[in-house]
Amino acid sequence: MLDPVSQIASLRDVASRINSGSDLDGLLLDLVKVACEHGGWTMGSIMAVDLTHGHANVVARHDPTLLRRRLEDRWELATSPALLALRTGEPVYIEDARTSEDFPGYRREAFERDYRSVIVLPLGSADAEGRPMVLSLVSRALKPVPSEDLAFMAMIAHLGTIAVEREHRLRAARGVAEDLRHALVAQSDLLQEVLAGGSIEALAERLGEFLQCAVLVIDFSANTLVANGSPMPDLLDAAAWRRLLAEGEADRVIAQLRQSVTRERAGRAELTVSHDGRVLRLQAAVEPLAVEAEQVGALVLFGEEQGGDLRRLTIDSAKFALSVQMMRSVIRFRFETRTLTELFFEIVERRWRDPDDILRRARHLGVSLSRPLRMMVVDLPAAGHGERDRTQQAHQSVARLAGQLSLGCHIVAVGAGLVCLEPEPEGPKREASERFAKRITDVLRHDLQGEPIVVIGGLCQELDDYAGEWERVWRMVRIARGFKRTGVLSALDFGPLPMLIGAADAAEVRRFVDGSIGRVASHDREHGTPYLETLATYLRHGCRSQACADAMGLHVTTLRYRLTRIQELFGIDPEPPDTRFALELALKMHGLIEGAAPALE
Repeated sequence: MLDPVSQIASLRDVASRINSGSDLDGLLLDLVKVACEHGGWTMGSIMAVDLTHGHANVVARHDPTLLRRRLEDRWELATSPALLALRTGEPVYIEDARTSEDFPGYRREAFERDYRSVIVLPLGSADAEGRPMVLSLVSRALKPVPSEDLAFMAMIAHLGTIAVEREHRLRAARGVAEDLRHALVAQSDLLQEVLAGGSIEALAERLGEFLQCAVLVIDFSANTLVANGSPMPDLLDAAAWRRLLAEGEADRVIAQLRQSVTRERAGRAELTVSHDGRVLRLQAAVEPLAVEAEQVGALVLFGEEQGGDLRRLTIDSAKFALSVQMMRSVIRFRFETRTLTELFFEIVERRWRDPDDILRRARHLGVSLSRPLRMMVVDLPAAGHGERDRTQQAHQSVARLAGQLSLGCHIVAVGAGLVCLEPEPEGPKREASERFAKRITDVLRHDLQGEPIVVIGGLCQELDDYAGEWERVWRMVRIARGFKRTGVLSALDFGPLPMLIGAADAAEVRRFVDGSIGRVASHDREHGTPYLETLATYLRHGCRSQACADAMGLHVTTLRYRLTRIQELFGIDPEPPDTRFALELALKMHGLIEGAAPALE
């Protein structure tokens, strides 16, 4: 037994040697060595206790013997004193392992390795995998352990615990520093990629490398999807996952994300895709991408979230980089569509003087007005409550469809609608335009959750043709709205009424309408009277007083009084057949010309 002064000197040496370790494995090995040297033990080891599987595993061993032999590295907890030491928090001393009946594993090995006494001390720390550890020391001779020696060994174990905890903190600090460096490098690389004009595909690839997970980047404005990595590597590799999306599942995924991304806030979503007749459900984190408070896309990350604040920093950097990239697309789209829209309205409103200048500007925008173009107007379904204007989404969908059909179609955004200027196709002309219009209806019905109105107009040969054709087609859209008709429409869908559309704004027609019912309409607007409604309902019911009164919820005497006042104030008697026909025609024409075409926004 060492004297107190020697024990203090030994503890100082123990502390110095333990603290000199460069890593956790070296520290544990040094702890075993100094415990053997200063405690007078022959050899020893440190074991990590795996409570889940019921084993004690050797993680560091000191055996100065020169014999090369296979040593036991794993012990059943039932045959080892390690579990008892951990439970009690006290050392377990075996005076002679060869005669001990409590720990048969040690008894067998005591004969194999020629040792007698054993002491097992609990360490108040864990290994790199979080398993609690014990220090086990053995002696070839019977070694008594008085209380002073026991306290000395416990102090060595405690110093080892302090050193292990310090190493864990250093390792954690090094990990945080490395993660921070990784996040800063990711942030720098992503921004450099954007500033250098890199593509979204390149950004998605870099992001997949930084976050170590499968990534989807959705661009709502372009209605496109970019995938990097596979969310189901056991079932589909990255190439197979991209093929699955390209073969039709991309549209389904984009539609699901459009519905789930309703706020500028991250969340989780379940995406469904079909593969080999099965429906696969994928859990993902969805990060909205916004430009000027408008949702323009989404960043989708598959797998469990890990990394805490630094991962969040990397994701935010990626969102910023992707938003900048998409902002370029938004600005480019707005500039191009705005410029083309301005040119279109300049043409249809006849605000041009030099036709050569118009043709030159159109060519600069990629539109050839020197060849015949058929005008097709698409009136989009009304946006739901809280939804933004969906013209850009529809524009991209129709443009993609035209590309798939190899049509050189020019698309112009006009308010809440589109104008498609389609080159005259070869072969059956009307049938080709109707097929294209039908495809537009199907695509937009799916993308916008509502059916648009698509009206096929005539062929525009010269610049002067565009204004008249625009007026005629837009009148058709207005009639379709009034009759709540959707889909692909033509003049024949409304009976004889559209025959008057082309002349609806003619001065003679306006004079006819004003001379017939103009004073009635003006009186109603000024005084809030229902005379025009009463006259229309009366004519609609065949000038039958009782039927008209019932339809309007009036007493027949009140109806007759109104008709008398109409005759007194305006000189209108609807009873003669010729007068009745003229009034009915005037009322229909009044309904046609009371609105106007959409103004340039």
